[in-house]
Amino acid sequence: MRQNNKINYRISSAKAAKSVALTQIKEYELEKATKFGLPEIDDRFDVWRVPVLSIDGSKIGEIVIDAISSFIDISKTTSKELLENRLLGRNTQNPAKKRGKMVPKISMLANTIRMGDSEELLMDMPNECVDLVFTSPPYYNAKPEYVEYLSYEDYLLKMQKIIHQCARVLNEGRFFVLNVSPILIRRANRNEASKRIAVPFDFHKIFIEEGFEFIDDIHWVKPEGAGWATGRGRRFAADRNPLQYKPVPVTEYVLVYRKKTDKLIDWLIREHPDQQALQESKIEDGYEVTNIWKIKPAHNKYHPAVFPIELAEKVIKYYSIKHDVVLDPFAGTGTTGKAALKLDRRFALLEQDEKYINLIKKDFVHLTDSIGIDWVNINIKNNKRLF
Repeated sequence: MRQNNKINYRISSAKAAKSVALTQIKEYELEKATKFGLPEIDDRFDVWRVPVLSIDGSKIGEIVIDAISSFIDISKTTSKELLENRLLGRNTQNPAKKRGKMVPKISMLANTIRMGDSEELLMDMPNECVDLVFTSPPYYNAKPEYVEYLSYEDYLLKMQKIIHQCARVLNEGRFFVLNVSPILIRRANRNEASKRIAVPFDFHKIFIEEGFEFIDDIHWVKPEGAGWATGRGRRFAADRNPLQYKPVPVTEYVLVYRKKTDKLIDWLIREHPDQQALQESKIEDGYEVTNIWKIKPAHNKYHPAVFPIELAEKVIKYYSIKHDVVLDPFAGTGTTGKAALKLDRRFALLEQDEKYINLIKKDFVHLTDSIGIDWVNINIKNNKRLF
């Protein structure tokens, strides 16, 4: 089998395939009405096929899993609607059209902060319960003493799993905005060259694969001299030799994606159930008219890579409506949540480092008092309230 010779499958057993398939059946809310047949590996396409059976044993569909990445291939997996129709014995050739006028959803999610692994926490969140995702992913650092991932490929796979879950919890036609930049891997010794990894372009590929449409590339420009401390460009400044030129990076990307839908943005605006909130969210004069945003960087003695609250405020104002829910799956010290509260939005913050959770707790006690909100629903492991 090619699995043994060339490809290392992440899903390497029928038991593991059933476990992954169960997550999809639970998402369909059909786990009590179905069971699985014997999974089979199709090594022509590097996928597992897990038969979905009714309780009486009749096959009604299948879950298809990419054996290499462990992701469910939704395009080849039987849909929830079709499974339900077959369970109920309905005519699946001409399914009845849904009745009633479609309107954008209003999320009932309360302000929430949770501690733990983002991928796992997102799995517990309902479908389509947030209106905007804004985040800056953790930096990949190839230094052995600091690295959290075995390789850059493992890092990207973890990010894809989180983006996959974010797509599920994001409302139809809404936006995912990502602050990201290339990273510099410093040389280990004088005989090696340093390397820059084009992280934004790898993330772009992930977003397209996960069913998003690319909307904009905004460039966050920092003041001149902001990147000089990295040392990049100093060698050229001293020697001025050709081939050694390396500009000092003073920009980061703010990439804007929209969850795929057949609904136009005009539909989201025209049919929004809270037209008063929509009117109150109109953008005032002085907005950014180009994709060049000049913003001073922020610094925090407790966190090495915070983005400025001004950046979060601009993104939230431009890509959400008052009372919307803004999700940050890598919350850090809570900048996105602070900006959301300031702009009369709700927030959902996920963070795995207890040190940062404690900082958020300290800051939000002050913020909620000053803004007039007397509670924040803080959920961490075992649903223990922090205050």
